Amino acid sequence: MKRLMMAAISGSVFGLVATTQIAGPLIAQEAADNASIYEQLDLFGDIFQRIRVDYVEDVSEKELIEAAINGMLTSLDPHSSYLSADDAAEMRIETRGEFGGLGIEVTQEEGFIKVVSPIDGTPADAAGILAGDFITAVGGESLLGLTLNDAVDLMRGPIGSEIIITVVREDTPEPFEVSIIRDTIKLTAVRSRTEGNAVVLRIATFSDQTFTDLQSGLQKQVEEAGGMANVEGVILDLRNNPGGLLNQAIYVSDAFLDAGEIVSTRGRDPQDGERYNAQLGDLAEGKPIVVLINGGSASASEIVAGALQDHRRAIVVGTNSFGKGSVQTVMPLQGEGAMRLTTARYYTPSGRSIQALGISPDIIVEQPRRAAEDAEQDDAPEFRSEADLRGSLDNDSLTEDEIRQIEEDRARAAAAAELRENDYQLAYAIDILKGLSALAASGE
Repeated sequence: MKRLMMAAISGSVFGLVATTQIAGPLIAQEAADNASIYEQLDLFGDIFQRIRVDYVEDVSEKELIEAAINGMLTSLDPHSSYLSADDAAEMRIETRGEFGGLGIEVTQEEGFIKVVSPIDGTPADAAGILAGDFITAVGGESLLGLTLNDAVDLMRGPIGSEIIITVVREDTPEPFEVSIIRDTIKLTAVRSRTEGNAVVLRIATFSDQTFTDLQSGLQKQVEEAGGMANVEGVILDLRNNPGGLLNQAIYVSDAFLDAGEIVSTRGRDPQDGERYNAQLGDLAEGKPIVVLINGGSASASEIVAGALQDHRRAIVVGTNSFGKGSVQTVMPLQGEGAMRLTTARYYTPSGRSIQALGISPDIIVEQPRRAAEDAEQDDAPEFRSEADLRGSLDNDSLTEDEIRQIEEDRARAAAAAELRENDYQLAYAIDILKGLSALAASGE
């Protein structure tokens, strides 16, 4: 018994020694780290004071501190930043779908301002700004070295005023200038129409009204078609959609899924992760879906495309998406400002991270750039048919109804050809739906 007690006591002593030996260095390391932090804060205070006293011009202490805060945040990643009271108020307005500006979503890449996408129907869209363009100067003033917020501030101005931006485009040998008139940007979150027998839902942004607009737009097109039985499928056009609200991306994905995970988020602490699952109900009633994406499809757009792709609910067509797979949390600060901080990453249902990789389409379809019509096209001969010849015989084997049907089929074919000329990717998506619809009909 004494031996057991001695063993137990010895074990306790050895355990105490081991714990002390491990904890000692940890405590010392923590103390050293704290001392280093205090030294760095002292260094910051010293620099701040020297600027106040010795800089060649008077500087605003408030602006100096805000710049330091913003510099600390922007050094983390392109999407973390400080929002002044005015910037925070403007951000809240933008999520409601109406604001003043050019109508472009931008990010910063290696010190340069890059266009994520122009927004449909905005001055930037009308001026021909494309996803992937780099803006290097505003009004002749270089943007190199500016923070993203500072560059955006330079592009802001009174509605109706002109702004001249210098653009660098990948396939263009020289930079060129573009004149844009600032305007009030009123975002229509979803535009719906029918092409052939396919319902096209063009989602421009994920703002407060996106899901409501999508639901009502789809319902209207289905009613005009005479019911879902007359619809071949649905096309979700997410091209040049820069993203927006996470909850709206979840609602849109859920609209076409009956069950399963939509997206998950994972932060530094695994316990902070979130999973969002679909509820029963499919607005498309099982009809085929094609999702269109391109390099301007980012964030919330990629969540929708990834969810529908992983669940095999949709065929994704187009080109690789932008690859913004991080979550930003807006945290209110004193003085009515806010901090936008990257707090997690997005993952598709299969566990893929969207970050930097984006969504790869199931079928890669490039959008051909429209070229100016050349002389050969202008001089192309117009061929005549038998029906154009004087005295040609009539076709007496067809009824009037059959002739009308042929003319309607030809009109649809002509409209499809015109669409293919104007928007090749969308025409390709419609062809896919036609094929899937025909395949389903043959199996019935």
